[in-house]
Amino acid sequence: MDYSVIIPAAGQGKRMKAGKNKQFLQLSGIPLIIHTLFVFERDHWCKEIILVTNEEEKSAMTNLVQIFHLNKVSHFAIGGNERQFSVANGLEKIKEDTIVLIHDGARPFVQETHIHELVRSAHETGAAVLAVPVKDTIKKVSESKVDRTMERSSLWAVQTPQAFRLSVIKRAHKKANEQSFLGTDDASLVENIKEPVAIIKGDYLNLKLTTPEDLLFAEAILKSRKGKT
Repeated sequence: MDYSVIIPAAGQGKRMKAGKNKQFLQLSGIPLIIHTLFVFERDHWCKEIILVTNEEEKSAMTNLVQIFHLNKVSHFAIGGNERQFSVANGLEKIKEDTIVLIHDGARPFVQETHIHELVRSAHETGAAVLAVPVKDTIKKVSESKVDRTMERSSLWAVQTPQAFRLSVIKRAHKKANEQSFLGTDDASLVENIKEPVAIIKGDYLNLKLTTPEDLLFAEAILKSRKGKT
């Protein structure tokens, strides 16, 4: 069951405090973005990768793609002022109706089995996201004071990839553009057009590398995986 994947990698990731795009940070001697791209390069269901990058970093990204022989990167799209606009630019590169995955460039540990579950679900329902049940107690805060404690059993932390029929996500972007609606993730645009979004249970190792502390967890995950091979 084929799919295309858009990988936004244009954000500067200021919370990482690296002084550069975190996608170029090294994990076990390999740039973060390459770890993520390898997941889809190796998946035989993936027919193409659209990599979204900054204009000024396009040459560096192109060089990395060539050095690491990432043959499935078919297009580069230029990032917008918001992630939503970056994804829209990536969608313009996909010409035939298919299942489209949208995946954070800084999330290198997604499992192929979960990708395939997402693709199957999106094919059937139109939209599906990976998520995990929230483990911590969540409190709603107002003016630095606890407003109320949320019911944890109904709360899920949403991850990527998020998967959609191309026609559904394009319609969602069109409506969001007409309304000047800025969603918190890709699925929120689909929710905005009142289409259902299925939940596929992922795993807690599919973390997004956002802060310097996350790099320590990432190196530990890589070390653990090497020990199992």
